[in-house]
Amino acid sequence: MRKADALLNEAKEIINGPRQDDYGNAETSFNAVAAMWSAFLGHSISAHQVAVCMALLKAARLRNGPHKDSALDAASYFALSYELSESQNDLD
Repeated sequence: MRKADALLNEAKEIINGPRQDDYGNAETSFNAVAAMWSAFLGHSISAHQVAVCMALLKAARLRNGPHKDSALDAASYFALSYELSESQNDLD
């Protein structure tokens, strides 16, 4: 199995298992973060945008070199951002 396939399979298992068990429903969680960021920034942020920004945080960390955990988290956040954009009719 290719490394990319293995990483994506692991991301799938994490977002549908341990992370959801630990943090609850992703949409509920990202909507809560979006509300907090919106209040702090003074303009509306969507749950989809929160997920993309979290993925970008992980991408920034990868600038210092390869790190499986950051790549895994970035893949997970991007997958969740797509799911959230669909539910919010945010797709371009």
